[in-house]
Amino acid sequence: MLVLRSSPASPFGRKVKIAAHHLGLMDRIDIVTADTTDPDEVLRQQNPLGKIPALILEDGTVLYDSRVIVEYLDHLAGGGKIIPADAATRYPVLAAQALADGIADAALLQVYESRWRDPAQQSVKWTTHQQGKVARGLAAAEAHAFDGAVHVGSIALACALGYLDLRFEGAWRATHPRLVAFLDDFAVRVPSFELTRFPS
Repeated sequence: MLVLRSSPASPFGRKVKIAAHHLGLMDRIDIVTADTTDPDEVLRQQNPLGKIPALILEDGTVLYDSRVIVEYLDHLAGGGKIIPADAATRYPVLAAQALADGIADAALLQVYESRWRDPAQQSVKWTTHQQGKVARGLAAAEAHAFDGAVHVGSIALACALGYLDLRFEGAWRATHPRLVAFLDDFAVRVPSFELTRFPS
């Protein structure tokens, strides 16, 4: 069995789980929750960065981060399933993934700012900087024409939007109707999106 170290609320862990479901590989993966805040957590030996997700292969090799893991899973499933092999479509899909991951990362950094720093130490300037990344990322995604294909870019975007729903009460929805329509359609066509939802 492969072992996925993750956390139920992680948008990056969710991306890996949805990819695994979509590729028909979930029955080969054992999910083990990791606490990234625990200094004694074995995750820090598995991934020296102490970050999730991390995928432990059967030979003990550890892959991280989510982009590397989903590429490995696509390879394991035969290749070209969620990451196109043809350069003309491959790089736009990878760029869409990078945009979505950037949105999720900036959202996470805002959450960490409030969780890890005492109120007197929290930086409005830093939080505003991260909010700007999310806003620009959402605007770019809103302008993008999604063709309905399920690939690593659309999976990553769905997970980023799901995380904004979870931690920011879905405030993005009021001003991004195309993304709302995209996520509604994605949720219908990809059952693992609901299956991997973190209960709010």
